[in-house]
Amino acid sequence: MQTKKTVSLQNSFSRLFSTFVYIFLYAPIAIVILFSFNTSRRNIIFEGFTFSWYGEMIQNSSLLQSFVNTLIVASASTAIAVVIGTLTAVAMFRYRFKVKGAIDALLYIPVVIPEIVLGISLLASFAIANVPLGRISLIIAHATFSIPFVVFTVRARLSGYDRSIEEAAMDLGANRIQVLTGITIPIIAPGIISGAILAFTLSIDDFIISFFTTGASSITFPLKIMESVRSGIRPDVYALSSIIMLITLIVVIISQLSAYKNAKKSGK
Repeated sequence: MQTKKTVSLQNSFSRLFSTFVYIFLYAPIAIVILFSFNTSRRNIIFEGFTFSWYGEMIQNSSLLQSFVNTLIVASASTAIAVVIGTLTAVAMFRYRFKVKGAIDALLYIPVVIPEIVLGISLLASFAIANVPLGRISLIIAHATFSIPFVVFTVRARLSGYDRSIEEAAMDLGANRIQVLTGITIPIIAPGIISGAILAFTLSIDDFIISFFTTGASSITFPLKIMESVRSGIRPDVYALSSIIMLITLIVVIISQLSAYKNAKKSGK
């Protein structure tokens, strides 16, 4: 039987270990935010506090354009991935056909294959199809590796889906389109939203595949940062990164509060 001293030591160790884990995870983020207010252009010394780099960020048209390109590509590729991924997940859940197992296995290839291999493959495909490298090629490439993630999240939501609800609706006169839009999609909406968030995040974060499939006029934010690394990252890049992290934090807080309220209502 454990003594009170042993339990106390275990609790202290757990708290200490948790603290180190959180420091390891969030210290780099805190450093980026801190250096966005640094008066020095160097990345290793904090000399003073200033907001001037946020003004420089607004005037840096190439940096802002790269971020706009990122948002456009991420939004378009996410929309394509959500539509195709959701329909694929629903079809594979409802129907049985001969090549279903093969298609299911093939969905894992874009997930497990190294990104550099996928990037080279997409580049070769665009060259064969005479697709010019630019925003369109980026959207297609990002949608390609995002679709499986949407399929997996939607299928996870469908695992506990009761099809008798659909049958009851059809008995009452609803057609298949009405069942899909009025019953199926609202029920699996949390899975669709999760897949969309995952696809959007992966698109914004991607560098390797973007490197192979972008054009000179469609540089994304990760590619712009990589260009800056060669000459030294300017603090205005830190400023824009800090704003992105702030927006992300707000979205996470809102989603968590919404989930908490929904859970509370369900508990009632």
